[in-house]
Amino acid sequence: MKLRWKFAGGIVLMTIIALGAQETMIQSKAAAQNSEDTTLLQIAFRKGVDFYPYAGQVVKPGDGPRYPYAVYKAGTPMFQVDPAWPKFPERNWVLGDVPGVAVDSQGNVWMIHRPKTLNGQGEGNGKGILADLKPPQADCCIPAPPIMEFDAAGNFVQGWGGPGQGFEWPQSEHSIFVDYKGNVWISGNGAKDNQILEFTKDGKFLMQIGHSGKSQGSLDTENFNKPSGIYVYQKTNEVFVSDGYLNKRVIVFDADTGAFKRMWGAYGNKPDDSIGPSNAEGPTPADVEPPALQQFNTVHCVRISNDGLVYVCDRTHNRLQVFKPDGTYVSEVFIARQSTGGGTLDGVAFSSDREQKFMYIADSTDQHIWILDRKTLQIQGRFVVQGHYAGQGWHMHGIASDSNGNIYVAEGILGHRVDKFVYKGLSTSASE
Repeated sequence: MKLRWKFAGGIVLMTIIALGAQETMIQSKAAAQNSEDTTLLQIAFRKGVDFYPYAGQVVKPGDGPRYPYAVYKAGTPMFQVDPAWPKFPERNWVLGDVPGVAVDSQGNVWMIHRPKTLNGQGEGNGKGILADLKPPQADCCIPAPPIMEFDAAGNFVQGWGGPGQGFEWPQSEHSIFVDYKGNVWISGNGAKDNQILEFTKDGKFLMQIGHSGKSQGSLDTENFNKPSGIYVYQKTNEVFVSDGYLNKRVIVFDADTGAFKRMWGAYGNKPDDSIGPSNAEGPTPADVEPPALQQFNTVHCVRISNDGLVYVCDRTHNRLQVFKPDGTYVSEVFIARQSTGGGTLDGVAFSSDREQKFMYIADSTDQHIWILDRKTLQIQGRFVVQGHYAGQGWHMHGIASDSNGNIYVAEGILGHRVDKFVYKGLSTSASE
């Protein structure tokens, strides 16, 4: 029997089904408690979690509702994971959280990871880097360089990065972008990460915009505040930055000199920090009210299409906004609007055809890759479900595409990998 589902600002999700009709009650209760700093997700968790929903049952294939790996309309791009990509070098290296991925003009794939997440405070209690201790405590392992380059076949090309002279390396690595000149840009989202950095492809420092720990808020034209995404627009030679985890804006600089050019907030409004703090962990009751929607809340990505439209991820508000390069507002779309996790708009990539007919959105809350018609902003389908096995995803935080139509997904918190999804053509029929 064919699965009937509707596209109306997003697909009904399992987490929302679980919360269901309780949402209004939860928000009312939160308002009564004056829990302005408490997210809707935290409020829901306080009601309790059933960690054993199948206790007393024997679950067999075919029992219960089916939750398909992919749902799609006819004519939607199809993908298959390449479980052997990349060919990780035999260096006794290990990756930490991998928040960002990029593809350069040669088709090579770049990733940025967070070595400090291997410090024993998170998954594995530091057992993955015992060989890096002094003296070594086990045979495994040492942190890989924070920036790594692979060719399209997955062969290791080079790795570099980390603190050095003349620049302020970020406290917590976040995004990576390779511009049309082949230069590598990175950002960070640590507490004092108010800067972005530019390097040559072999790691030579070129420029820093902003200074660690110097942010003066969303109207500061010299510093960022946990900047999240970077895009260099060749037509104007400008660097666009989604800024960010705390600031509420897109800000633009000259890509050669670092000189400030312009900035804007949601709907092209002037950024205004007085309308609540950004909440990267998810919306509070106040964040879903109309006044809050007039400003960004966790501006998490920026990408520019071939026809010159600027796509901006407003993650905590579960929406994508579209602008002209001068900041003129064009349109918006909400993705899984009722999700109350950290947000459903982590990253954006485009299909490889000249018109870039399709757009791919990484969603670290619902653990999907959403496929949209780029012009109409209508959802065509989604694929991937949460998990650590090949083809599944865990905190899908960054996304990029290559000239062959393949997609690369960076798995952020506790994911520790980049996945390659190989383009297999367009579906001839809708999913069942």
